[in-house]
Amino acid sequence: MSPVPTIAFTGGGSGGHIYPGLAVIEALRGSFKGRLVWIGSTKDSDRQAVEAAGVEFFPIPSGKLRRQLSAKNLADAFRVFAGYLAARKLLRELEPVLLFSKGGYVSVAPCRAAASLGIPVFTHESDLSPGLATRLNARVAETVFTAYEETGAALPEALRPRVKQVGNPIRAAFASADAARGRAFLGIQDGLPLVLALGGSQGSQQINQLVASCLPDILPRAFLVHQTGEANRVAPSAGLPCGERYRPMPYIGDELPDILAAADLVVTRAGAGGLWEAGALGKALILVPLEGAGTRGDQVDNARYFESRGAAQVLAGAGATPRRLSQLVLYWLDNPGEAASAGAAARGIAHPGAARGIAASILERTGATSP
Repeated sequence: MSPVPTIAFTGGGSGGHIYPGLAVIEALRGSFKGRLVWIGSTKDSDRQAVEAAGVEFFPIPSGKLRRQLSAKNLADAFRVFAGYLAARKLLRELEPVLLFSKGGYVSVAPCRAAASLGIPVFTHESDLSPGLATRLNARVAETVFTAYEETGAALPEALRPRVKQVGNPIRAAFASADAARGRAFLGIQDGLPLVLALGGSQGSQQINQLVASCLPDILPRAFLVHQTGEANRVAPSAGLPCGERYRPMPYIGDELPDILAAADLVVTRAGAGGLWEAGALGKALILVPLEGAGTRGDQVDNARYFESRGAAQVLAGAGATPRRLSQLVLYWLDNPGEAASAGAAARGIAHPGAARGIAASILERTGATSP
């Protein structure tokens, strides 16, 4: 056994599989005095996010998990096996007391490798419907954390006793977010409503196009901050009315919690992390879920769940039009009481405390002091 106790984390492929895990690490740091490491994919963005949080990062080969038949499956099967061998070798060297998985295709090999070595595995599912990685990881996990109570029912009956509903972990910065700081950063005059449009960690071409088409309707009424993504920037037409009220930003970093706190209304995808961050701050939501080929429909499920509880309006399929987006934004700007009610409903779903709860379970399992 290593003289310094180690807890290993795994997950990656998108910010939704990275930032919640970092929130758990943040909650652990006050009480766990050992080593915290991350086993992830070879994507530069994964490494950068983890190392920026001061966590050691170890990349391993990984292959995507596909339900449909594809010629790529064979090559990816070799990558998954290579990832398993690399993860097993790495885990033997690190000797962690526990492996926590935040999901994503890269997590499957480390979870299987940990189980083969007798290392306890915890895993977390952020979405309403469990993904393939979670379904595979749950088979070897001692505890399966979920964001939604309903998620456990989608797992095999034999695994349900392992399920523990805790919510989605979000970073502590969102608990201390300050609307006044956000407005000051943006230079927004008092009394002017703020609409925030987010496209996820990599931006969304669909949301970008919708927002760009709605600017003439929205800007006379509100200031609009638009996170576009580096690869999906939008050049709005010249001569926009109140064009000084539009702030496109390829990426929003440490300022995001304060900007989100300042927002009166949020237009966003329905990825689990972004939903929970906005919901925890009590924001009315217009959701444009990722759908169609290449997705298992998890964002549509998340969006419909929030909508069914009065926390959001959903633009999906043929209904995701610029005209409909303009109508919803203007309606909620004209009816702040209804927007506040939707925000309260969102806060009721996205209750905080998941990161602390998961950290406490990890510390209890490893014999350390609870935070």
